[in-house]
Amino acid sequence: MSTRSPHAAPAITEAASAEASPVSLCAREPQVPADRLVAEMVPPPRFDSVRFDTYIPDPNQPSQTDAVKVLSSFAEGLGGAHASGSGRRPALGRWFARKPAAPTGPRGVYLDGGYGVGKTHLLASLWHATPAEPALKAFGTFVELTNLVGALGFQQTVKTLGEHRLLCIDEFELDDPGDTVLVSSLLSRLVESGVALAATSNTLPGKLGEGRFAAADFLREIQGLSAHFRPLRIDGEDYRHRGLPEAPAPYSDDQVTKAAYATPGASLDDFPHLLDHLAKVHPSRYGALTDGLSAVCLTDVRPVPDQSTALRLVVLADRLYDREVPVLASGLPFDRLFSGEMLKGGYRKKYFRAISRLTALARDAKGLVEQ
Repeated sequence: MSTRSPHAAPAITEAASAEASPVSLCAREPQVPADRLVAEMVPPPRFDSVRFDTYIPDPNQPSQTDAVKVLSSFAEGLGGAHASGSGRRPALGRWFARKPAAPTGPRGVYLDGGYGVGKTHLLASLWHATPAEPALKAFGTFVELTNLVGALGFQQTVKTLGEHRLLCIDEFELDDPGDTVLVSSLLSRLVESGVALAATSNTLPGKLGEGRFAAADFLREIQGLSAHFRPLRIDGEDYRHRGLPEAPAPYSDDQVTKAAYATPGASLDDFPHLLDHLAKVHPSRYGALTDGLSAVCLTDVRPVPDQSTALRLVVLADRLYDREVPVLASGLPFDRLFSGEMLKGGYRKKYFRAISRLTALARDAKGLVEQ
């Protein structure tokens, strides 16, 4: 492990100094207006071109083929009129329209499965396949949805999303009591407005919060959420590691620094310093924090010190993975970021997802050193 100060700038070799300086994430403090949060509720760049016919089911996992069929049919069923009427009514029509009857059955699908079985690919394919203009469809992670409520307020979020035909929620996980109640109330209001729901998670709807909360009121909220969804199990192993080489071992500080200076649009930060900076930036801005980056270069990667820091790192890993930003690092390998206690606790699924995604991005970054 490096003996230099956690906040010390990486050493710059003579060869590297001749190139244009990389940016520093620690120097960025983005401000994100609420209207950008709404406009960006579309599948991330990594999933721009995915469709049902680009999903390659594992022949040994029939549930993957079944999922494609079910979701394709679900998308077709969302064509035509909005569930609360014939598309977007004129303002006067909406004023006098009768309140739509609550759906009698599940108004959504819930993709349950492990890491890397293609749940986000399928969710984005559903968004693309739904016959509605993009302005009538929303796609975001669970965290981005709660951040939207924080930015717009609950009533305005209901009004904004209530005219949509479909709301896709990726990585649906309930991390605290407030989010449990908030999302339960929001989805109930949206279902009443006729919005169809689709979500991915690593936990079945009736078991959300398991290992985190035990209070009876939380369980009641969770059961209410599960009633909105038809569970769709997707079995399989992590495709990111299926038949692929192992992730490259971490590089030296000098290799990472030299690569950062030689790669236009790359960032370069000391890992402990970056973790400190993430505490000063709201997670809703982590996407903006990575705007325009071609690669993220990190020196002195070491275990995260606490759970709050770990959860912030999970959000950053998700944003980098969505945007296909390779990550080149020195120090410890990414599978040693989280302590054994963390990997056994209530947030273990988030941590394993982060490890899987960062490993994939580290593999993508291998060419930065070899070029």
